[in-house]
Parts: sequence; structure tokens; C-alpha cells
Amino acid sequence: MDKLKFLMIMICISFAATAGGKQILSNPANAGGDIYVNPIIHADYSDPDPVAAPDGKTFYMTASSFQCTPGLPILKSTDLVNWTLVNHAIKDVPPAEFYSAAPRHGKGVWAPCIRYHGGEYYIYWGDPDFGIYMVKASDPEGQWSEPVLVKAGKGLIDPTPLWDEDGKAYLANAWAASRAGFNSIVTISEMSADGTRVLGSPVIVFDGNDGINHTIEGPKLYRRGEYYYILAPAGGVVDGWQLALRSKNIYGPYEKKIVMAQGSAPFNGPHQGGWVTTAAGEDWFINFQDKAAYGRVLHLNPLRWVDGWPVIGEDADGDGCGQPVVKHRKPAGLQPSEGGVRGSELFQWHANYNDFFGFPAPGAMMRLYGHKLSENFVNLWEVPNLWLQKFPAEEFTATAKVQVSAKSVSEGVSSGIIVMGWDYCRLGLAKEGDDFVLQMARCTDAEQGSPESVAEIARIEPSRVYGAGLYPNMERDLWLRVKVGRDGMCRFYYSLDGKRYAAAGEPFKARAGKWIGAKIGFYSITPFTTADRGWMDIIDFDIK
Repeated sequence: MDKLKFLMIMICISFAATAGGKQILSNPANAGGDIYVNPIIHADYSDPDPVAAPDGKTFYMTASSFQCTPGLPILKSTDLVNWTLVNHAIKDVPPAEFYSAAPRHGKGVWAPCIRYHGGEYYIYWGDPDFGIYMVKASDPEGQWSEPVLVKAGKGLIDPTPLWDEDGKAYLANAWAASRAGFNSIVTISEMSADGTRVLGSPVIVFDGNDGINHTIEGPKLYRRGEYYYILAPAGGVVDGWQLALRSKNIYGPYEKKIVMAQGSAPFNGPHQGGWVTTAAGEDWFINFQDKAAYGRVLHLNPLRWVDGWPVIGEDADGDGCGQPVVKHRKPAGLQPSEGGVRGSELFQWHANYNDFFGFPAPGAMMRLYGHKLSENFVNLWEVPNLWLQKFPAEEFTATAKVQVSAKSVSEGVSSGIIVMGWDYCRLGLAKEGDDFVLQMARCTDAEQGSPESVAEIARIEPSRVYGAGLYPNMERDLWLRVKVGRDGMCRFYYSLDGKRYAAAGEPFKARAGKWIGAKIGFYSITPFTTADRGWMDIIDFDIK
């Protein structure tokens, strides 16, 4: 799909979202006042990295998007607390032929880093199967360049660039044991001044195989005064800590110090993030907390410098190691941000988009066409046109108005709502004879090829049958609802009139996907033996 067509689709989606339900990206508790509470975003923006615009009063942030598209989300804030999703830096994950063939769960865009240099914003990310990529733009909210493969290879992850005062450029990165056969090291390579290629071989600047700082990853490379700093998490996603390294030589040796750990805070392992400085001279750190089915939620922590070392969070005992703050005063000297009020812009496909997936339609946010299943279909882990968004809060209710359509000969086509992860549950209508059948399907350990279990809830007559070429078309208006409670417990409901809702099936416990949190959204599938695709118009979607 060409850029102009993609842009027009995004414009249509944005318009439809305005007409439909609105959603808050940031924590509603932080909308006013002088105090904020963590997490600032209770949604899965894994491996966040912020950057200040030249004015020091506007901030942009990106995060991992893995195989989902559009990818590389661009979030904007003027207060570091409330954030709006304003763009995506890539429409397809490269290489396109690989990520268009099927959903490549857990692959793709890992741990991006955003930097401002020479009047442009740069984003680097590692794809553990292909290498380190880069895109750039003069305006983060505008068009980004096509991805450049800066260094090809396997196992290269978590890159971060640094343009030094002498004009030289460097690239630090970590390594994935799943591809390279080793990890727990940070390497630095010299890079061309334009940031498009690595020069020479990498040098190990820190070895976490020291019996203490295992699994060091996600390095962020900075310079402050006479020191080079690397801020990196170690110890693992759930139980780890923030490590600071410093040296007066880019290639080391680096001193080390733990500068933030969980301590007595109610948040497990403060993990990967980035440092940013405001126009007022305040320093802040945005990092994530792994929260199981909810994914990696974002925290804002103050950062201050003591004896040449950063101290992140609150350090009540003065030992130079902070712990995450539960609440704190908001950054000084900044204008309040609205926080992300968006609709369907929050949705992503589970693979690179193609025209068979669906389109925005008159009166609908999206028309989703039935994905033609393989002959050996087992479960929806193989389906690329799932249209999904992140869980936006710990507890919420999502309600959709849809219109399901199927030709009279399209037996078995099915469309509906889904909570997707390693385990998933879907509720929707399947064409059967002269009626639709409301079905709930569940799957446990989808990646392992486990089959679905399907239960029939009700038989429902079409709202309308009309002539459409050789075969009549059947339509059914339907309202679908999912209530998500604490610990990711989900309850599904349906309504035939949008007023009276009936519970469907037993509660379902959401489970994270591969490196991502659980998602909620829509599916449409067509059996291998059926020629005509069914479809579903998603007319409205509201989260409260």
C-alpha cells in the first residue's frame, strides 16, 4: 500500500474515532493538581524512551511495538505526566516480506531509543532476527523516513546512539541470548556521523556475567560533563534494578552503581527506561513495571545527581539508591497536558497491514473482512488481521456496536470481539444455516498449538436479509461488551438492542501475549472450505 493511501486511511480512522467513543491514554487521576500518581500510563508501552524537544518544554516518547502495526508509537506530552498518542513512525515492520506473511509474535521492534540531533529526531531499534534499524524525522508528528538497516545480524537488541562533542558518533547495544547464544553484556561501536552504519567491530564495555548484574540489557548511553553514562536495567524484568555505569572514556572501564531498586515500594522490578531534562533543569526518568496481563505500564520517577551519580526515585536513607515513587509533585515549569484522548488510533493489526484485512467504511470505524483460515487451522494465533488495542486500565468496560454480515452460502464465517494473549477468549456470531449462532471460543496456550473449545450461547435470527448478487446477504446488528476487573478477570456480554445485556459463558482470566500485554479488539475469520468472506462493520467502540 502506498504512503498516500495509508495516510488517507489514517485520516478516516481519526475522523471515525472522533465520532465514536473516546478513551483516555494517561492515568485519569493525574488530570489536574500538582501531584501525580504512578503508573502515569496503565497500558503496555514496553521499553519507553523519552526525549525533550529543543525548547525543553515538549517531550516525545516511543516504545516497543514488536510485530504489531502501525509500529513505533509516538507519544507527546508537555508535562511528562499526561501523554497523547500523536503518530507512529513506521507503518510496516521491516523486512516487509517477512512480517507480512504471518503474525510474528514477539519479534520485530524491540526497545527503541529516540534522540534529537542536528535538527532531526532519530529512532533506533533492534530486531533480534535481522539487526539494528533507524528512522528519522524533522517533525515527530509528521512523516518519518524509510527504515535504514544500520547493522545486520542476529541477537542485536536495545540500541542507543550518542553523538559526541568531537563529532564522532557511537552506538551501544545489548544482546539476546535466544539468537546470539550469549547475553548480559553491553557493547559499543563507532558509527558514521550520519548515523546510518556501524564502523568497525563492537567492544564490550560492561560484562554483567559478574555474579551480580546478570541479564543487563536496555542500555541508554548519555554524556554529562566529563563522564559517559550508561543507564541499564539488570536482574530481570520482574525482580531487577536500575544500574548506572560511568566512565571518562567511551570504551571504559566503567564504574557501576545500583541507583534504583524496588525497596519497600509496591511496584515490582523497576525496569528499562530513559532520562530526560526539562527547561527548568529538572531531571526525570520514565521506566516500566511488568504487570502480567496488563503488560508493561509506565512510571515517572524524579532523578537527581549526587557526587556524579544519578539517584532515581526517592532515597529516604541517603544510600544513593532510590526506590520508585508512588506519588510525587509534578515537574516544575511545564504546561499541563491534556492526556491522550483518542479512539481507533489506538488500534493495531497483528501483522503488516494488507488490503484483505479491511478498511474504514462509511458509518463505521472499520470493516473487518474474514481472514481465510489455513487448511490445518488450529487457533487464532495464526490470524494476522486481528484489530486490537492495549488494555487501558486495571479495570474498565469496553462496549462495541457491530454489524455482522455473511452470504447465505458462507457457512462458518465468524466475527466478534476478542481478548487476545497466550490464552484468549472470543465472543461472536457464526453463520449457520438461515441463522447466526452466538459462540464463545476459548484457547489456552495458543502458541503451543492448543485447539479452541467452542460453546454455543444462543441462536439469533438475522436483522436483515437482502439480495446481493448470486447469493443473499445476511446481517445482524449486535452489541458486544467485555468488563475487565482486577487481575485481568474478564466477563463477556451481548445485547440485541443496545439496552439489555446478557452474560455469555464463564469468566475468563486474561493472559499476556508474547512480550506484550493482553489486548482487546476484534476478529473476523472465514473457514478454509468457504469461498466468500464474511465481514463485520465496527460501528462504535467505547471504553469506560
